[in-house]
Amino acid sequence: MFINRVEELNILEERLRKGNAEFIVLYGRRRIGKTALLLEFLRRNGGIYLLARETSTHENLKRFSGRIASYFGDSFLRKNPFRSWDAFFEYISERSENRRLVLVIDEFPYLVKGSPELPSILQEYWDLRLKESQIYLVICGSSISMMEKLLGYRSPLYGRRTAQMKLKPLGFFDARAFLPGYSTEEFVMAYGILGGTPAYLLEFDDSKGIVENLRGYFRPDSFLYGDALFVLREELEEPRNYFAIMEAIARGKTTLGEIMNDTGLERATVGKYLSVLIDLDLVKREVPVTASRKSRKGRYRIKDSYFTFWFRYVYPNADMVETGMGDELVEVVMDDLNTYLGFVFEDVAKEFLVRLNRSEKLPFKFTKIGRWWHRGGEIDLVALNEREKKALFIEVKWKELNEKQAKRILKDLEKKAELVGLEGWEKIYGLVAKGVKNKEGLTENGWLVWELKDLEALMEEKM
Repeated sequence: MFINRVEELNILEERLRKGNAEFIVLYGRRRIGKTALLLEFLRRNGGIYLLARETSTHENLKRFSGRIASYFGDSFLRKNPFRSWDAFFEYISERSENRRLVLVIDEFPYLVKGSPELPSILQEYWDLRLKESQIYLVICGSSISMMEKLLGYRSPLYGRRTAQMKLKPLGFFDARAFLPGYSTEEFVMAYGILGGTPAYLLEFDDSKGIVENLRGYFRPDSFLYGDALFVLREELEEPRNYFAIMEAIARGKTTLGEIMNDTGLERATVGKYLSVLIDLDLVKREVPVTASRKSRKGRYRIKDSYFTFWFRYVYPNADMVETGMGDELVEVVMDDLNTYLGFVFEDVAKEFLVRLNRSEKLPFKFTKIGRWWHRGGEIDLVALNEREKKALFIEVKWKELNEKQAKRILKDLEKKAELVGLEGWEKIYGLVAKGVKNKEGLTENGWLVWELKDLEALMEEKM
């Protein structure tokens, strides 16, 4: 069953309907769901799917010839496979001259590795033949560094693509359909462990509890246990220092100075490695929502919960997994999980507010949202409309709160908001928590209050 990716499918199908020649580049980290998306697109619209292998050019051309011959019912091609990429593109150019032809080439970097001249050949055929045809060409790859190199200024393919799509992990609300048997609270826990990567979400069984699923995770033969190493080693040369940096960030060392102290690495070294991790979409740099992007107050966070969880709990305790002490590691994780989920729930709350904002269910429409901090003072989320001078301040708590606790948090928030400045702005205050008793009494005082039930309602409304 294909789950979600509605927006991405709509983009692909909208371009298909236009009838123009298309050269689309789709890429993203392994397991993110690229192949599933493309196969679903082909199931709905027809076309040819070619999957490259790490083998010789001769073998790939031979396999591609068989697939294309079957699609067109071409017995001559079946007996006389392509012997060069020129022959391949000559055939594709002729077939797409007067009819729509959807052609998907998956794991394109494998072909380039075996035939470095391939981008130049494709450039020539695109410029001279294909861009005037009815081709709908999609090239896809998992190596982010190589795919972005193919898109770069020095690449022969630079400026030829008609569109590019970088597939990212699913957000909390889009990922929910993978584990429908879980309550919203259980799914927050699962999302904090697995992130939004479809292949990882499929590894949990929602007929089992979180603890039982973690026992399956913490085994030497587990896909979830081993895949982080596989994915990162494919992208990173000499991963040891990268791993040290990501482990430090996962444990809460988020400033450049904290990472340097924790890893023992020099400033220039840490800066260089962080830059690579950001380019690979593994780490992000955040600044206070009111600051400029060049602010020196930057903090670093791992973008995907799967890697945050893995570097916080699994990587430092790999010896426990390897020696069969997975049950003991489950206990270690469960003792700390609520603390960790506090950070995860902030991201979930941010996504929740963005969705409310899109559907105009807030007192005003904000144009930016993020965390705020300064000299020890922190506010979980601040949403701003700078043109209208309106601000929404939000505290996020992964806790069940009674009315008294919630009121104290909101009053403290009002005091902290004064540190942000924004004199003359209209200010609204709110709270997102696991649960809040007598929420109605708080909202009567002008505060905005949401709990897990409200997240559930938004999901049901979307469905």
